[in-house]
Parts: sequence; C-alpha cells; structure tokens
Amino acid sequence: MAEVGGSRGSRLGDPTRSGRGDEEGAVGSAISRRQLFRGLGGGAALLGAARVLGSSAVAGASPRPSLKASEAGKIVIGFVSPQTGALADFATSNNFAVKRVVGTAAFSKGWKVGGKTYAVEIIVKDSQSDPNRASEVARDLVLSNHADLIITSSTPETDNPVALICETEGVPCVSTVVPWESWYAGLGGNPLKPTQRFEYNVMFFFGLPQFGKTFIPMWERIKTNKVVAEMFPNDADGNAFRAAFPAMAKAAGYKPIDGGAYPDLTTNYTSMISDFKSHDCEVYVNVPLPPDFNTFWKQAAQQGFKPKIATVAKVLLFPADVKALGPLVNNIATDSWWSPFAPYKSSLTGETAADLALAYQRKTGQQWTQAIGSTYAAFEVARSAFLASSDPHDGKEVASKLQSMKLHETMNGPLDFTKGPAPGVALVPAAGVQWKHGKKGPFTDFPFAMFVVDNSDAPSWPINGKLEPTNP
Repeated sequence: MAEVGGSRGSRLGDPTRSGRGDEEGAVGSAISRRQLFRGLGGGAALLGAARVLGSSAVAGASPRPSLKASEAGKIVIGFVSPQTGALADFATSNNFAVKRVVGTAAFSKGWKVGGKTYAVEIIVKDSQSDPNRASEVARDLVLSNHADLIITSSTPETDNPVALICETEGVPCVSTVVPWESWYAGLGGNPLKPTQRFEYNVMFFFGLPQFGKTFIPMWERIKTNKVVAEMFPNDADGNAFRAAFPAMAKAAGYKPIDGGAYPDLTTNYTSMISDFKSHDCEVYVNVPLPPDFNTFWKQAAQQGFKPKIATVAKVLLFPADVKALGPLVNNIATDSWWSPFAPYKSSLTGETAADLALAYQRKTGQQWTQAIGSTYAAFEVARSAFLASSDPHDGKEVASKLQSMKLHETMNGPLDFTKGPAPGVALVPAAGVQWKHGKKGPFTDFPFAMFVVDNSDAPSWPINGKLEPTNP
C-alpha cells in the first residue's frame, strides 16, 4: 500500500443536477426542504471543491480510462480518509485496519471473479481534512491508478467530494462514517423524498433520527429543566442538525436554544456561553469540529456553564479527543457505532469485534477506536461486491452488486443496502456511551474509557456502565 500521486482530471458532472423537487416539505413539523438542503447539501464549500477540478459539466458518468495490460490482472481499490488535518482523529486506526484486512487469506490470495483470479491492490490517500484535496485524490485514483472501486470514510468533508467524483466518473464507491442525509444530499438527492438512486454509490452508517434515538433517551434519564443548548456550526453537519434536531427535541418536550451558526475554527465562544447561561440550559448537544469543541468546553468550564447532561456528535468519538480535554471529559456522552462490546464478527476470518480491538491495542500500544470496525467492514462490502460480479473492471456491474447487497455478518454488523431510508443506504445502530474514569479490563484500563450506558437504538449491545450526570 502506498500513496501515489497523479494528474488532475478535466470533467465533473453537476452535483446539483438531480434530486430537485417541491420547494417546501417537512420532517416532523418544523423542517423545510430549504432548511435541510441549506445544511445537507454540503454548502458552498463542498460544491466549490467539486468544481475546482471541473471545467465543464456533463450528464452521467464519463468513460473509464483504458487499462494497461499489466493492470488487467489485478483489482485496484482506493481508500480516502482524513489522515491529517482537523479531522485526523477519525483516521487514527485506518492504516491498522487496512493492513489487518490485507493480511487475511481472503485478500492476500486474490479473488476469483468470473473464472479468473485477480490480485488485489489497495492504494491509500489522505484527504487532509480538505474537500478540495479529497476531490483531487479521488480523481487521481480514477485517472492515474485506474481504481475499480473507491472506499471513503469520515464526515461529509471527505466522503461527499469523493462520492461525487465516483458518480461522475463511473467508479463504484462505498462511503461510511457520515450521516446518510449529508451524504445523500451531497450527491444531489433530497433526503425528504429519498427516491433518487445513485448508480455508483452506496454507504453505511446512521442518520439524524438515530442521533435522536441515541441522545434523547439519555436526556430522559437525567432530571433537568429540559432546556437544550445547541452548538451547531455553519457547516454541512451543523446546518443539518440545526434543520432536524430542534423538531426532535421539541417532540420529546424539550426547549432548544440555538447558539448560532458560528464558523468552523472559531476561537472565542463567550457570547454563545453567555446565551446558554442566560437561558439556564441544563442539556447540551453539539456537532462541531473536534478542536472547536475542545476550545468551547474549556471556555465553558472557565465561565461556569455546566450542563447536567452533555451529548456530543462528531467529537469525543476517539481517545485522542479525550486526551486533549483531560478530566473535563468525564461523563460526556456521545454515540458509538462500533466497539469491542458489540456482538459483531468478521466475514473474512470470523474474528470478533473484541478480537480486532485487542489486536489494535497490542500492535499499536494505543487505546481502541471505533473507526476500526467501519473501515474493516467497508472492505468486506467491497470484496462481496467483486465476488458477486463477472468482471471486476465493469463498474456498472460491480456497482449494481453493491446496490443489491445484503450482508448478514460484517465487522460492523449486518448490512442491507436494499432496506435503508434511501436507495443504496444501509443503516447501522448507535449506542449511547459515556467517557468515564477507566477501570481494570482489556478495553477500559485507561485514564478514561468509553462505557455503553444506553442501548435504546442498539439493543444487542450489552450495557457495561451507569449513565450519570455530566455535571452533578
């Protein structure tokens, strides 16, 4: 595996060409189509990132480059994730997961497709947490590396630009660790009327309703005044939450207080904190970039804003975020889509989630991270699609196998791409977890560890911790 540079392409389809519909719609009783698209469409930054690489718009996919004779006997899979930059915590375990997959007999011995055995090559690329860079490396994988399929992971800033390139260039793509609504709208679909099918793209993760099913049950178990401080930035995820979460909160009897659509990488949150304090907010929910929450939470502690229950999305998913906050992280709750406590197994080797997490800790000396499971599972999905095809270089056929795939077992649990809320979407459940002082055990013997405290959306996950107020 190596990162290989390449030339830039010259054609890109118009990402706004599909998914148009009625100007107004509703999710619950308070979300308009205009509001949702303002957040979910990826914003000007995402569309601008896509257009940087395109000098003209075309309808449909452009022809694939011809394969060299030396490439015809191998299957090339590209993998794009944010290994550096503001989102790098999402990718901490990705290289380990890729090497783990490549080391299995299921990959190392090649794949028999259509009566012929092909070697498998995986090329890893770094999006640098930049949508422009994500588009650029995706196009390099298509034009320079002749990728037969691209896997991409971790937030709309990486997944959406890569998925746009793949849809335009006719390359199958598997996305994960991105809310499905953000991914779907980023490709030009309407999450309020999710009938649009994208020919080359599928994804697995969860969406905004699952965040509600994970966070709100935890709120309900802590006695509060039901006033919710909402910290939603002016970016794809933040605006998506702003469009959807207030309706879910109100439906559960809560009063949301919006802290304002602040720009990413803001350094002073005094006015927002003052607003939350003036409204006596005892519940807190957010979806910022990790460094932004770090800054906010430290300033909140200094200025006396101490909500009784804090539930955070997009941050505190990984140990590196926790180390940056130290003791201030105690009893902050977040979502978990994978953990060593989940009852999941690999379709490649039969190893369990616990086996994989333990192998990571022994190999790296680092605390396990939930991104291992989703990265591993994405390669299971890719392999299954190729094995079901007759020609691995036929992008349309491989993509059609992705669209119709039902996997009963993967490292991220069962995945059914035919049954999701939108075509090509497979939902995974999320558990409610809290960061707490560690205790003796293979996965919790750290200064702070993640404990499962609520399984409302993931009933198969065992609870191993007690839900407690973030600030008593």
